[in-house]
Amino acid sequence: MAPIVQDKEGDVLVDYAFGPLISDGGVEFRLWAPLVKAVSVNIEGCDSRQMERSGDGWHRCFLVGVRAGSHYKFGLPDGSVVPDPASRYQPQDVHSASEVVDLKSFEWTAKDWSGRPWEESVIYELHVGSFTPEGTFRAAIGRLAHLAEIGVTAIQIMPVSDFPGRYNWGYDGVLPYAPDSSYGRPEDFMALVDAAHRHGISVFLNVVYNHFGRDGNYLPNYAPLFTEHHKTPRGNGINYDGEGSKAVREFVIQNAIYWITEFRLDGLRLDAVHVIKDDSEEHLLHELARRVREAAGTRHIHIIVEIEDNDSDLLARDEEGRARSFTAQWNDDVHRVLHIAATGETFGYYQDYAEDDGKIGRALAEGFVFQGEHMPYRGESRGKPSSDLPPTASISFIQNHDQIGNRALGDRMITFRPLEPIKAVTAVYSLSPQIPMLFMGEEWGAREPFPYFCDFDDELNEKVRQGRREELSRLPGFDAEDALDPTALSIFEMAKLGWSHRDSADAVEMLAFCKSLLNLRHQRIVPLLQGVGAGNASFRHDGGLTIVDWTLAAGSRLQIVANLADQPAKIPAPPTGEQIYLLGSVSENILAPWSVYSSINPARE
Repeated sequence: MAPIVQDKEGDVLVDYAFGPLISDGGVEFRLWAPLVKAVSVNIEGCDSRQMERSGDGWHRCFLVGVRAGSHYKFGLPDGSVVPDPASRYQPQDVHSASEVVDLKSFEWTAKDWSGRPWEESVIYELHVGSFTPEGTFRAAIGRLAHLAEIGVTAIQIMPVSDFPGRYNWGYDGVLPYAPDSSYGRPEDFMALVDAAHRHGISVFLNVVYNHFGRDGNYLPNYAPLFTEHHKTPRGNGINYDGEGSKAVREFVIQNAIYWITEFRLDGLRLDAVHVIKDDSEEHLLHELARRVREAAGTRHIHIIVEIEDNDSDLLARDEEGRARSFTAQWNDDVHRVLHIAATGETFGYYQDYAEDDGKIGRALAEGFVFQGEHMPYRGESRGKPSSDLPPTASISFIQNHDQIGNRALGDRMITFRPLEPIKAVTAVYSLSPQIPMLFMGEEWGAREPFPYFCDFDDELNEKVRQGRREELSRLPGFDAEDALDPTALSIFEMAKLGWSHRDSADAVEMLAFCKSLLNLRHQRIVPLLQGVGAGNASFRHDGGLTIVDWTLAAGSRLQIVANLADQPAKIPAPPTGEQIYLLGSVSENILAPWSVYSSINPARE
């Protein structure tokens, strides 16, 4: 269970622990419900029992003889019965009874695992429900050997918190402590983590603390979950700084600690942190990061943020170059410049990155393209200076769930572009000092789309369909009338990876290409990233070429020269150092279209 946190509030010593507490004699049930006077606990097959209410808003009841496997709900004064907001497992979805689960009974096998250093990370984003035909934690275990063989060292799992319905991207979760039952039991998730560690693979989980889903979120019925003091695109913000906010903060922070300690995860990816509003002296984000690291002890723990504002302050390093709070952020700027180069698409938010090939070099060398400059399409300035950050503070990619799913048809780049430009941009981001991330199936050129999907009741499904059409109608190049119905079962099924396609000639070629890049990265580039500092990169765009130089560990230099265009380009000066990689061809200093040249100057003795 998550650690109990005690806090003095007035004259009351508040005992914060969420979810049932199992002991030899029975189970203590507890619910923080300050907005109601009475709560009962209802155990299936037994009479309901009134819980004791204390002045801090907690309701408690110890039941003798109750054990793991028991199903329970809480009864409220209005006659409704609700699941435990800190439920560990929901066998029959979010509206039904919660199950008492003894997580301590799981037998771990990779007992000596302590994680991997950040610079070794090659991340693979996956969605449990569509990663395999079965769509379960257990089924994913069978694919770990494939990932380890190609050079993946970390999987980043899209949110698994229990959501309503049979399928969902995961961002509509309402019970953050309970892995969704469609994927399996909590013990199955533990088994996946344990197996990943045996393969040398870290496991990161995408968690959502900026909003709750709408269907199945009963918390506002009995606790001050939201506040009118802060507004978000979804309405009132989560109450992280108002009256009653201490328990709300604890609910979220202990959830993060829960995943790291009970499930032995190696890190978290925090969704859309720019939406989290908090005027407290210590912002929720920094308290969460601090306490997660404290709870993890000496293990390698990595905390990733997604932040639209490109706020480099969140990625600050200490005097020894270690992350103060957050290890890295998803770098959308790298995606956007490489996407434009490979596809020529310049509509929507791509407009701010178009017609300036120099932006590719800046994204690779400094992390952010926009570091406070005005963005015409966005209509405002964006970002803060990032050149003083190490390159490993950025996670680079050409595709992820958002960048594919935000297209009308959820189509992957490989379905509408030739292989040559895709290989070229893949080589660039894989061989840069930034941390690379693949989206599931990208390694063999999977063509299955990955559209947004969800499964609500009829009324909410219709609202989602309308909202999706309105959202896409604002993006030039996407015909909203052609948008897929995100609520249809067929849409979820079409997103499932077709592992049998991995044996086709094109897939075998792409897989070998990807494996060669990642092996080269591990052998020649990763050793140069240990302790690498910041502000040691330069870039230029010269005669159609993007040229980037990084000074890495002990003064070693890495250079990438890339021709990301359909025309040959002349190299202004021969690349210096030892050639480590060539995609395409170079002859008499002419780099062929969609060619990438990489070299290393070792540190001088």
